[in-house]
Amino acid sequence: MPTRFPLTIALGALLLATTAQAQDCKPAVADSELIQPGKLVMSTNPTLPPLQFVDASGELKGMRVELGKEIAKRLCLEPAYIRIEFSAMVPGLQSGRWDLINTGIFYTPERAAMMQMIPYENQAISISTANNSGVEVKSLDDLAGRSIGVEIGGFEEKQAKAIDAQLREKGLEGATVRTFDNFALAYQALRAGQVDAMVSIDGVAEEYAKRGQFHRALHGIGPTPVALAMKSRPLADAVAKVLADMKADGSFDKLFAEYGVEPVSGALAVKGPAG
Repeated sequence: MPTRFPLTIALGALLLATTAQAQDCKPAVADSELIQPGKLVMSTNPTLPPLQFVDASGELKGMRVELGKEIAKRLCLEPAYIRIEFSAMVPGLQSGRWDLINTGIFYTPERAAMMQMIPYENQAISISTANNSGVEVKSLDDLAGRSIGVEIGGFEEKQAKAIDAQLREKGLEGATVRTFDNFALAYQALRAGQVDAMVSIDGVAEEYAKRGQFHRALHGIGPTPVALAMKSRPLADAVAKVLADMKADGSFDKLFAEYGVEPVSGALAVKGPAG
């Protein structure tokens, strides 16, 4: 006959096991390097499906959201997300409002001179048009005289302005660049016919094309890696180690493959000011 233990003993054993597990998981980053002790506070702009978005129930979803949660878990920290427009990301990081920018910020040497960055994902720029709009874009020259929508303050806006400059250098009519607070608003403007075309990243433009919501006319423009960004060098070093561990155990590539996103090749290293 099997031995039966009192319920109180079983519950006590479970509590001890849970407590021991919690004690074994010690934060890999000192409290002094974090905005809130025991938490990894991350900023995100959830208007970029399938990478970061809000589902029908109001929950944050997407590849980058999952990546951030896994990083926090392996650092023995509680993940906490702040939803914010991209234009506030860098100032907020510098003023100590969050620990990490997890919104797919494009890597540039100029940005790496201001903060710690870990390039981890390959992306490029796409041009989208509204379905049945009659706007045909087969090359960048077809944007001459057109209006282009884009999120304000990011690499994409810089690329849109570069397209305008290139057109003018060729002696063509320039493009009118219209900025919006986020990509969701820019796509709404495209759907409403307020702009002729839209500049966004390949992963997002491809997702909308798969849904049949917009036509992806061009893609692969200006390929540039995107990065995680931090102010603290010790935190950045700890995150880089987590990513290396994920690479080693296969979970990093598995997550990227699930979403059809291309990771950067080679080691994932911190690039930024020393100290």
